[in-house]
This record gives sequence, structure tokens and C-alpha cells, in this order.
Amino acid sequence: MRFISKNEIEINKELSDLDVFTLAFIRILEKYTQYIVISGYVAILLGRSRASEDVDIIIPKTSPEKIEQLIVELKKNNFYCLQADTIVEIYNYLKDNIAVRFAKNDTVIPNIELKLVKNKIDVISFQNMITVKLNDKQITISQLELQIAFKEEVLKSPKDIEDARHLRNVAAEHLNISLINTYKRMLHEIY
Repeated sequence: MRFISKNEIEINKELSDLDVFTLAFIRILEKYTQYIVISGYVAILLGRSRASEDVDIIIPKTSPEKIEQLIVELKKNNFYCLQADTIVEIYNYLKDNIAVRFAKNDTVIPNIELKLVKNKIDVISFQNMITVKLNDKQITISQLELQIAFKEEVLKSPKDIEDARHLRNVAAEHLNISLINTYKRMLHEIY
């Protein structure tokens, strides 16, 4: 792993099944909207060895037409929504700030947990994205300082604390500790 700049990381590795699954979803998603990958998969992508059942992705608020086009293409590529059958239902979940999960046909795990931007922190995530060059592919993730702050200040589970510790270790020379603390204060006000 190589930190090229504060907004770009390069990783060359053999892709895991989770990487292949995530990249397949993202290749479709990015045709219709911006996205940002957050939470546990970020730590896994950056080398943490642990299992994950889902990959969390945030997208900006978008039109029903774009969501419809996205879902149609996902279905053509053997993805289905776990909790809704129709495009209208899926869109209504998203509009009501309820995440929707997508998996490959005939599976449940792994799945993508897709949600719309819902607060100031999500907006900040899009303002400070990091592009991870994964071999010859790209994945857009949230700023590491924000990831760490969210895991330490909001989630706080043992798994999340370990994820944050891992991110602190692998990016130690590239982190702005003051920014982590600023984000923690902001998160404390929101959550």
C-alpha cells in the first residue's frame, strides 16, 4: 500500500471475493451516481484481516429515474434487493433514509448496504473523498480521519475499535489527529 497524496492511495494485491463483489457493484453504481464506501470494508481494503457480511455505500440524493436505471442494470447483472421487490419500494426505502441491501442472486452474504446522504457528516464524506487505486480498478472511500472518528465516537463496538486502530496504524504518518478530534466533536453533536 502506498499513500500517493491525502486523496489517493495505491494498493496492489490479489483480490478477495469481497473485493470482486464490491467492484462488480461499484462498476454499475458509478454509471448513475457518485458513491463513497464507508465503514468496515475500508479497514478490510486497507489490509485489516477480518470477515464482513456487508459493504456500506452512501450515494447523494438522486432522482427516481436514476435509481430506476440503476436497479434495472443491477438486476440485469444478477443483483437483487433483499428487502424489496419493486423499484418503487426500493426508492421509497432510500427516500425515507432506510438503507437497502443488494446481493447476488441466490445469496444473502455478502451484500451491499446502500443509503442516501442523510446528514452533515455524509456531506463531508463527499467533500473529502479518497480514491483507492486497487490494481487496475478504483474505489472511492471516505476520508480516513472521518472513518476513525465515526468508529471511535459513534459505533464503539470492539470490531469498530479494532478497525479504527488498524486505520490509525496503517495511515499513521498521513493522519491529521486534530481533524479526527474535530470530527469527533461534530459527531457527538449529531449522534
